[in-house]
Amino acid sequence: MAVTKLQRRARIKKGIRRKISGTGEIPRVSVFRSNKAIYGQIIDDLKGVTLVSASLSEVGKDSLTVETSKEVGKKLAEKAVAAGINSVVFDRNGYPYHGRVKAFAEGAREGGLKF
Repeated sequence: MAVTKLQRRARIKKGIRRKISGTGEIPRVSVFRSNKAIYGQIIDDLKGVTLVSASLSEVGKDSLTVETSKEVGKKLAEKAVAAGINSVVFDRNGYPYHGRVKAFAEGAREGGLKF
């Protein structure tokens, strides 16, 4: 039986989550990408708490492009720096590190996050 895109992504995601985990000192940045938006969260996995989040709607744009993904990453980094978070671990959530996910990561780096 053929493996679907969602099953493939779930398998990759499990492999990534096996290797990385966020702590209080170095939390995890998780990215979710849909066809219409992109979302980012900074998570402390030990407590199971979302510390900071940002999405496309907070930037004030309605279309998802590489440029708007970069702006969402910068917005998340601004919130994180204001909350006292400087270094994080990046979780691409099973998506290829390319296009909108890569632009999100670059925007977060430009905003002041280290990973």
